[in-house]
Order: sequence, then structure tokens, then C-alpha cells
Amino acid sequence: MKPKIEEHDFQFKLRNALRFLEDGDKVKVGVRFMGRQIAHKDLGVELLEKFQAEIGDDGTVEQPISSEGRSMHMILAPPKKRK
Repeated sequence: MKPKIEEHDFQFKLRNALRFLEDGDKVKVGVRFMGRQIAHKDLGVELLEKFQAEIGDDGTVEQPISSEGRSMHMILAPPKKRK
């Protein structure tokens, strides 16, 4: 994703992530900064936090938000099954 992603594109990626999590797969959610966007890392953090909030109880954060070069990412895992 990019920091200024449109709402429809965000929802599309969210639906795909939910589908992967339901299948038991992990999801790596990333934000790539182009050019001068790197000066606004707070937008990337907000976007990833929004994504995490939208996922809700359907996924758990396995690796919190981390930044590396011009990208920022986190890894979500399927929720633990309750006995």
C-alpha cells in the first residue's frame, strides 16, 4: 500500500487479508513510501493501525509495526483457536 491509498483499494486489500487469515495463513501488511512521502511516516503508522483495527479479532499481531528503509510493515497471524 501507499500512504495515500484510496478507500476502495484499502477495503479490497482488507477483504483479501481477512480471507487469508480465515484460511489460516499469515499476512504481511506493508506501506511503501515514494519520494518525499518518507517525511510523513506518521501517515504510514496511522494506516497500519487502521488496518489492524479493521481486522479486529479476526487476526492477531505477530510482529508489530517496524520500519526498514522506505517501507513499513507488520505481520498478522490468524487468531488462536479456543478449546
